[in-house]
Amino acid sequence: MSRRKRLTAQRAQKLHEELLRQSNAELAGVIERNIDIIELLRRHGAAARSRQERFADTMTAWSGSMAFLYAHALWFGLWVVTNLGWVPGLAPFDPFPFGLLTMIVSLEAIFLSTIVLVSQNRQAILNERQADLDLQIDLLAEYEVTRMLRLVDKMAEKMGIEDAYDAEIDQLCLPVAPDVVLREIELRQHTAG
Repeated sequence: MSRRKRLTAQRAQKLHEELLRQSNAELAGVIERNIDIIELLRRHGAAARSRQERFADTMTAWSGSMAFLYAHALWFGLWVVTNLGWVPGLAPFDPFPFGLLTMIVSLEAIFLSTIVLVSQNRQAILNERQADLDLQIDLLAEYEVTRMLRLVDKMAEKMGIEDAYDAEIDQLCLPVAPDVVLREIELRQHTAG
């Protein structure tokens, strides 16, 4: 890990500790466990990347940084100044309109855009897996809540609690069919559009 990243990680840790100290709060054990599991899954995912994927991710991170922008601004500036003949003792090797520079920049753009697309495609696969997991957990939670609503409703009925009845509870106890909900959303979007 670079010195800069270590300093950033240390600052983040200090900020985290300060926020916990100020709020006088602690994370629940289940939250700590979930954070650990998420971090473990991320590390396993990062370790499972192929050499090409790691290269694409590294290049994407570098090309999306301010350091990349500054390096290119400096490079282009030096190229233009040199090739306009403004540097004494250096003959222009790519005179205006800078055909060689144009070709180099075009090739760089082709390679960088391809590398970024490779990285984005991999990230899209990870995002899709995460969305599938989220949907499974959401459906399970919805099923559990529906079951609890039915149970509480039956308990209230058995105990003779009349105020407990609400017509909305009957609707909430109905199972949710995600495919039907999705079709309805698409229909309404199509109708509105």
